[in-house]
Amino acid sequence: MKLNGFDYNEGCSENYAVESIGAYTVKTFAWMFLGLLATFGVALFGYATGTILYLFAIPYFHLVLLVAELAVVIFLSARIHKLSIPAARTLFFAYAVLNGIVFSAYFIIYGMLSLILVFAMTAVYFGGMALYGYLTKTDLSRLRPVLIGGLLFLIVFGLLSLFIPMAGVERVVCLAGVAIFLGFTAYDTQKIQTYYRAYQSDAAMLERASIISALQLYLDFINLFLYLLRFLGKSRK
Repeated sequence: MKLNGFDYNEGCSENYAVESIGAYTVKTFAWMFLGLLATFGVALFGYATGTILYLFAIPYFHLVLLVAELAVVIFLSARIHKLSIPAARTLFFAYAVLNGIVFSAYFIIYGMLSLILVFAMTAVYFGGMALYGYLTKTDLSRLRPVLIGGLLFLIVFGLLSLFIPMAGVERVVCLAGVAIFLGFTAYDTQKIQTYYRAYQSDAAMLERASIISALQLYLDFINLFLYLLRFLGKSRK
């Protein structure tokens, strides 16, 4: 039975209230948006105050930052079923803040106009693919092997480029990255509905699934932004 925007389900030992799929999806995207807001807020603060220059002057700071980011994502993903909801949210925002420190460097490398235009373009592309993922009746889970394969390609290329000059294919790889993360955006948006159907009888797990979905969409947006920035952004002279 639906009442005041909630679906009230019966059949377990006690009654529980579950949001509609629309409300649940909106909430998930709201968490993603708050994560992006934290990232870009920290990045802008680090650039405007010059804090980023002091931080990256610390020996091996960038390596410590990378390890910390990976640790948070891996821990949150692996322990999402056991973490309390406040702990999961805290880890999500901890990652967003750590990523904001990294993003401070992009304010130094690229002009502000480029950052604003690429961000706007990212929002349009991301929004379009998210809407497609939400509305389409096509099962996008069939794209998962292709998307994972593309992601592995990007990771391998990124590692190789640290040791082998590959400037000649950089723009092609950026376009591939844009295509891959547009696909992930649609796929991860549709996966929100999968989580909803799987966990709607468990309100706590449904909330945790919303947080992990928000993290996945956050990563889709960030990576889409970075590949578009590398392809279209104009660096400071």
